[in-house]
Amino acid sequence: MDFEFLIDTFFIALSGVPVAMIITVISLLIALPLGFLLALTRINKMPILSQFSRVYVSFVRGTPVIVQIFIIYNSVPLLLATIFEKYNIQMNVYDVNPIWYALIVFSLNTTATLIEVFRSAINTVSKGQLEAAYSVGLTTVQAFIRIIIPQTLVVGLPNICNATVNLIKATSLGYAMSLPEITLKAQVAANASYNYIEAYMDIFIIYLIICSLVEYGFKRMEKRLRKYKIAPAA
Repeated sequence: MDFEFLIDTFFIALSGVPVAMIITVISLLIALPLGFLLALTRINKMPILSQFSRVYVSFVRGTPVIVQIFIIYNSVPLLLATIFEKYNIQMNVYDVNPIWYALIVFSLNTTATLIEVFRSAINTVSKGQLEAAYSVGLTTVQAFIRIIIPQTLVVGLPNICNATVNLIKATSLGYAMSLPEITLKAQVAANASYNYIEAYMDIFIIYLIICSLVEYGFKRMEKRLRKYKIAPAA
């Protein structure tokens, strides 16, 4: 075990954390509202949208993330190149920063997970509460913001935490798109001397620290949201 390499590579891999966090935060900002809206289409059984949502969830959850990465990373540039050539747009699609492909993959993947999280959480909120909100003059949007969403978050927060942690860990697959995140930086450092064990230990430690901090943050958030939890009737 080369401890000097272990320490040096730890800080090299650590420099990839901002990229992993940017992907995580932006993907969540896209997936949270999209997942909530598509969950509503499932609950309200909206024609076409409900069926699309069901098929979408089955497709994304039934295929490995790495396969989704390869499909998006290889097919999107070809599609864009065809479109640009047809409309005579002077742009090299192969110069596009791979972070854009990562955002597409991880946003779509996380959305599928959150659809099911929100669907199960919303179903725990009594429909009578929405009717009561209407009776006091609240609009649908106001009722959701003030009553439904807070209670939904109380129930769904543990699963949202799991989805976030899984998303953070999934960013380690960004190396397949040549994304300069934690895993790729550690692997590149290990290539010269073949110290892969030390490199993977650094990756392990960094992700363990990040995920532990995220879980702690969600637990603090869960405690604050408990005030919205309605006690069961006696």
